[in-house]
Amino acid sequence: MMNDSPLISIITVVFNGSKTLKQTIDSVLSQNYKNIEYIIIDGGSTDGTLDIIKKHEEYITEWISEPDKGLYDAMNKGISKANGEIIGMINSDDWYELNTVELIVEAYRKNPEKKIFHGDIFEILENGIKCLRRFNPSKFKFLYYGMTYNHPTMFVHKDVYKIHLYNNNLKSHSDYQFVLEAFLRDRSQFNYLSIPLTNFRLGGISANGSLLTGLKQGVIVRNNVKMNFFEIFMSLILGFSIYYLFSMKKLITFKKIK
Repeated sequence: MMNDSPLISIITVVFNGSKTLKQTIDSVLSQNYKNIEYIIIDGGSTDGTLDIIKKHEEYITEWISEPDKGLYDAMNKGISKANGEIIGMINSDDWYELNTVELIVEAYRKNPEKKIFHGDIFEILENGIKCLRRFNPSKFKFLYYGMTYNHPTMFVHKDVYKIHLYNNNLKSHSDYQFVLEAFLRDRSQFNYLSIPLTNFRLGGISANGSLLTGLKQGVIVRNNVKMNFFEIFMSLILGFSIYYLFSMKKLITFKKIK
């Protein structure tokens, strides 16, 4: 029988994140749900990040600071240290809504057979404006275009991480591979909450890469999860078509301005 108040592990990965880390930490410590262990994995910061961590040390279950092989390696380190039944990832640029963990636990209580919980997200523009990005349930778009799930909102059961972790060999898109593997293995294990759970500052590895780089990484991911040649080819056709349309739209806009 499921514990009525399961332990929830939350992991923050950070490297030189002193400008935003405090907001991330505060969002975890102020959660309505209290049975939380909080783990911070720092990649060897030199900008004051460690001072922020130490100021909150009494509220942090465990933290380490050491060089790593990148974001996904740090995420895997955090998972290896987590004791919770459900594990959430909130990186140092982002922060949770006040009742995020409470909503996840409530959903887990009602759906104990589910393994991956996710929701909608607020994307934060550079000027501070919030834009709501809802989960797109299109299977076609997820398989052949790219990530439609809001990964920063995800809380994953520990049993899923026993099957597979994040691919350290990818420069980006490892979150896409992780979710795609889980989806292809058992689509029914996902549970969607139609509510914003996380605030996500636009930027980061995936957002900063070019579309062509993203297409290449997408091919690698789909090959890694054993999608067939036709499926990978279809994803390239779709990706290049969208790339062409975006390029034409920019050209038309430039001509109008000129």
